[in-house]
Amino acid sequence: MKKISQKIVRLLGKKRLKISFAESCTGGLLSSTITQISGSSKVFTIGLVTYSNQSKISILKVPINIIRKHGAVSYEACLSMVKNINKISKTNISVSVTGIAGPNGGTKKKPLGLVFIGIKKDNKTLVRKYLFKNKKRTSIQKTAVNKALNLILSFIK
Repeated sequence: MKKISQKIVRLLGKKRLKISFAESCTGGLLSSTITQISGSSKVFTIGLVTYSNQSKISILKVPINIIRKHGAVSYEACLSMVKNINKISKTNISVSVTGIAGPNGGTKKKPLGLVFIGIKKDNKTLVRKYLFKNKKRTSIQKTAVNKALNLILSFIK
């Protein structure tokens, strides 16, 4: 993860772009992965860990009806998270991550390992749905961060 993080920080700096994150199931791991890189302060502005539904609603302004109707782990919630962190941060690129890292909380409809990653750059917004097979909490978190980093890289290039 370090090599890809270095590449992202270098490219963001080169292109004079700023990035922000809204994390849930990754608990700040994405922000941490970027801030471990020297020079990241020039490109990384804010990382919010909105772990509870209440924080998603009150801080990220995810509409309560989205949480009620679709749940915090949904395409709709992830989309709202990425759009709103972008409004808050006013960065060129914003990323959101929400999912079920376990070991509890999974259901038939929303199994353990279900993760949504949203990315917004300028007028382009994308939300991807993943279902990670390894059911260990740390593995789900690391895999989600890795997917997010690769998504960021593809958006910067």
